[in-house]
Amino acid sequence: MYSIQDVSKKTGLSAHTLRYYEKEGLITGVERSAGGFRQYTDEDLEALGLVCCLKNTGMSLQEILRFVELTREGDQTLKERVELLREHRENVIRRMEEMQKYLDKVTWKLNFFSGKLKDYEEEKQGK
Repeated sequence: MYSIQDVSKKTGLSAHTLRYYEKEGLITGVERSAGGFRQYTDEDLEALGLVCCLKNTGMSLQEILRFVELTREGDQTLKERVELLREHRENVIRRMEEMQKYLDKVTWKLNFFSGKLKDYEEEKQGK
C-alpha cells in the first residue's frame, strides 16, 4: 500500500491531481485506511500509469474517462476500446511526424548558425 505522498513521488503527480483524478473517475476503488487516508495499490499505480501515458500523448481527460468507463464495463467493450486506442495511436503518430519536421528545421537552423558563428569567430581572430 502506498500513501498519496508516495504515489505523488513515484508518478510526479501532485496530491491535488491525484485527488482530482479520483474525483473525476479516472482512477477508482482507491482504498482508505481506518483514518480515512488514501491507500494506493500496485494496480492503482498501473491505472495511473495508463492515465498519464494517454494524457501525455494528447488524449483528453474526457476521452480517458470514456476508456476507463469502457474498461469497467468489461470484455463486451473490447472492440470499442481497441478502436479508441487505434485512433489515439494514429493521432500520436501524426503529431510525432509533425514534430520531426519541426526538429529537422531547428537542426538545420542550428547547423546553419553554428557555421556562421564559426566563420565569424575565425574572421574575428584573423583580424
